Amino acid sequence: MRRTLSLITALLVLSVASAQLTFWTTEEQPERMAVQQRIAADFEAASGIAVNVVPVTESQLTERMTAAFAAGDLPDLVFHPVNYALGWAEAGILDTAAATEVIDELGRTTFGTGALDLVAFRGEYTSVPMDGWTQLLLYRADLFAEKGLAPPTTYEAILAAVEALHDPPNMFGFVAATDPSQDYFMQVFEHFALANGVQLVDAEGNVTLDTPALRETLEFYGALAAASPPGNLYWLQSREIYQDGRAAMIVWSPFILTSLVGLRDQFPVTADAPHFSGWLAENTGFVTRVAGPSYPGGAGWAQIQYLGITVDADIDAAQAFAKYLLSDGYLDWLSMAAHGKFPVRRGTLEQPNLYEEGWSNLEIGVDRFAPLSDFFSEDVIAAMVEGLDTGSRWGFAQGQGALVGRLYGTRIMSELVRDFLDGRRTADETATTLQQRVNALR
Repeated sequence: MRRTLSLITALLVLSVASAQLTFWTTEEQPERMAVQQRIAADFEAASGIAVNVVPVTESQLTERMTAAFAAGDLPDLVFHPVNYALGWAEAGILDTAAATEVIDELGRTTFGTGALDLVAFRGEYTSVPMDGWTQLLLYRADLFAEKGLAPPTTYEAILAAVEALHDPPNMFGFVAATDPSQDYFMQVFEHFALANGVQLVDAEGNVTLDTPALRETLEFYGALAAASPPGNLYWLQSREIYQDGRAAMIVWSPFILTSLVGLRDQFPVTADAPHFSGWLAENTGFVTRVAGPSYPGGAGWAQIQYLGITVDADIDAAQAFAKYLLSDGYLDWLSMAAHGKFPVRRGTLEQPNLYEEGWSNLEIGVDRFAPLSDFFSEDVIAAMVEGLDTGSRWGFAQGQGALVGRLYGTRIMSELVRDFLDGRRTADETATTLQQRVNALR
């Protein structure tokens, strides 16, 4: 029996080793392609399996996948955002059983629960989580300490800090997103809505916006906008005002980290000038999960990327490459943009924090480079990564990713919320109108 099993194993290895995989990736920048090609070469040297790394522009990904599926010529693997996961699984493009086997063999508990929950599909997972980032609420920890303020982890604490610190034009209590033409507005508003338990749809796909929780969110957001500078504000102004030392709180993606720590000259930290380089970063706190009055458990907002194994794949070889990417090749993968590629797999079963610790020592930067651990403590770094456990998004868990795409694309919600901020509708009227308008998008 042992000899028979060895023979079968040997034949399987020979079969897999002769494979040629095609891997589509949206990480198409030349420097990132170089990293991926190096990972593929290392994998081929270790396994004998060749990998052809094919860059695909993200905006063309759906069109190309649909055409390839119709032609029976899908890639073996595809790196994709959460937006496409459930739709592709429903269409029969992704081999969910193959992805689930990879997750189980690596250990489900080694992945962030939020990353897995977003792609749960009929008792399996559509794709394997690869990396992600969670939206950050940045706050002036030094000013909070001076005033004896609690960290801004709840609506109540945020509003208390706004009241205590708002002193325009020297200091704005908050810099809220208010430009309806920018996705940033929707991302920030969705973040705070999730924090108060507002869901776009229920499990049956019914729109669920005309609720007391959404009215609370609107009133809360109105208070943040009132403590912000005038005008149409988006990510550019919020970063500039915060890095100038004139904002107590902002919401931003972790891509702000390169400029905040002084590694990107295009966006200087003018608040550091009277002190020392890195002063603002040292006095900044981070929150990933906020709780509203209707949802004490709170939530965060996460953008997560996945590795899909398609139904046309050489399954054994594709699974082998997937497992390599999330083990021996994982830190190389994250190194492509460590400030925006948080490890959704923190470690192995034997070393639960292996990749989180390795990631914290990867270099970030644009004009200069240094590891995150040079600027932030272990606790702060851990808090950033932990946000992926509770990070969520509207609609994807309910299979309504297409509706979310239309909601962002049409700007309906951001425009109606802006009308509310400008006093053209009440919170009641806005919630009712949103329910009607989003229903019409279905």
